[in-house]
Amino acid sequence: MPKSDLEIAQACEIKPITTIASELGINSEEIIPYGPFIAKLPLSLKERVAGQSRGRLILITAMTPTAKGEGKTTTTIGLGQALSRLGHKTVIAIREPSLGPCLGVKGGAAGGGYSQVLPMEEINLHFTGDLHAVTTAHNLLAAAVDNHLHQKAQPVLNPREIVWRRVMDMNDRSLRQILIGLGGKGANGVLREDGFEITAASEVMATLCLAQDLLDLKERLGRIIVGFDYLGQPVPAASLEVAGAMASLLKDAIKPNLVQSVEGTPVLVHGGPFANIAHGCNSLLATKMALSLADYVVTEAGFGSDLGAEKFFDIKCRLGRITPAAVVLVVTRRAFNLHGIENIAKHVENIRHFGLEPIIAINRFVDDPEDELIRLQGLCEELGVYTAITDFREQGGAGGLELAAKVQSQAQAKNNFKFLYGLELGLEEKIELLATTIYGANGVDYTREARRDLKRLSELNYQALPVCIAKTPLSLSDNPKLVGRPRDFKITVTGARVAAGAGFVVVFLGDIMTMPGLPAQPAYKNIDVDANGRIKGLF
Repeated sequence: MPKSDLEIAQACEIKPITTIASELGINSEEIIPYGPFIAKLPLSLKERVAGQSRGRLILITAMTPTAKGEGKTTTTIGLGQALSRLGHKTVIAIREPSLGPCLGVKGGAAGGGYSQVLPMEEINLHFTGDLHAVTTAHNLLAAAVDNHLHQKAQPVLNPREIVWRRVMDMNDRSLRQILIGLGGKGANGVLREDGFEITAASEVMATLCLAQDLLDLKERLGRIIVGFDYLGQPVPAASLEVAGAMASLLKDAIKPNLVQSVEGTPVLVHGGPFANIAHGCNSLLATKMALSLADYVVTEAGFGSDLGAEKFFDIKCRLGRITPAAVVLVVTRRAFNLHGIENIAKHVENIRHFGLEPIIAINRFVDDPEDELIRLQGLCEELGVYTAITDFREQGGAGGLELAAKVQSQAQAKNNFKFLYGLELGLEEKIELLATTIYGANGVDYTREARRDLKRLSELNYQALPVCIAKTPLSLSDNPKLVGRPRDFKITVTGARVAAGAGFVVVFLGDIMTMPGLPAQPAYKNIDVDANGRIKGLF
């Protein structure tokens, strides 16, 4: 029986973080250690290495997944290790895990088997406290909003038009809708409806991950819209004089975290915005720092190309002025059995819309029959795409050397990368282009509330922002039951809101929840710790 991720992680010999930093040309005096195996990188390092030659950026995306995921992070880490084995200076850049999914249904998010990030327990649990800092900064703004209402301060907020909800880094469906200000005859604040979202869905998280530096972060935090006045005008966080305090709480969280893979490849783990709600990528700061430190940077975008890759290209690459050199599309036997070859073909088509040619990695699971993988490889190659079967989970970097060689070759070649849409298009034009081009829909239906939201945002001059679609990851459509490559369907836009700090408009398709719930058999039932603090059951 294969060893569990935790068993493999706990058996690994891990290098001191000073050694990992030294291999990247970073002096021990430049890092901020969090124990012997984790360090933060100061923002001053970004300035020091900015003049160094920029590395080549490789994006890992996927076909439409099953509910269990298809090993995209494992492939990201494994490919980084494989490139290192081929003698290339490589850095892996991924998101930080959220405690909600980790203790709920999804398990950890630091890769798997012999292609995972160490120290696995710390990364999957509290790590360096970044998510806690985001939670605190977000909830400081929520407390400031309610104090502003209670004190009847200027500018006057309409309590029925507060859009800033609270967050916590845990799945808790009971907090989706709450009443606050109960009792006390007004001493406990203004009575109103509120609710919680998960921290990974926080606009503060998205803003942190798109900020260029600390001052840029502070300015962006001030642009966050907390609600509207009685005339329908937006009230930004800057009006509450709280942005500086929020940035102070995030002064360390903005610094990228340096760790290592099982094979000692440097990894920057930083930021964790959800991909079906926000843009689903690690921080722009970490990516840019990695590009200055390495020849190749391997990163990922959440879920399938219709969600993660599109947002990576149209939001992160546009804002950060970075260009991907190669794209790997992760495919699995179980996702193929659910969705079929037409789904894979659509994701290949999606990537080509951005002027890029994908490479397919068929991610092997332990129980995959060899003949079925070879058959799947043949079907993928009929799409005109280079395809390799990889086994990063069981073999580490050695399980994908063929893929790494092809990626390295393609990354060296010139591509014709382009954005899907120009910012001069209106919000509805951007939505309809995404729907028909990326999802394959016939058109778009709008609810009355969605029409109202989009009209208001356009009147407030937010129409020039990119759109960030919030929809199910389980289908190319907005209906999770429509598997494969749906045809002859329309998507339904149910609402929209501006994330002015992050710099995009969030558009909701169907019924999207920003606070997940726990399953009938949550992962926390398997997790325990002994008297020596050694964890078991984490996966």
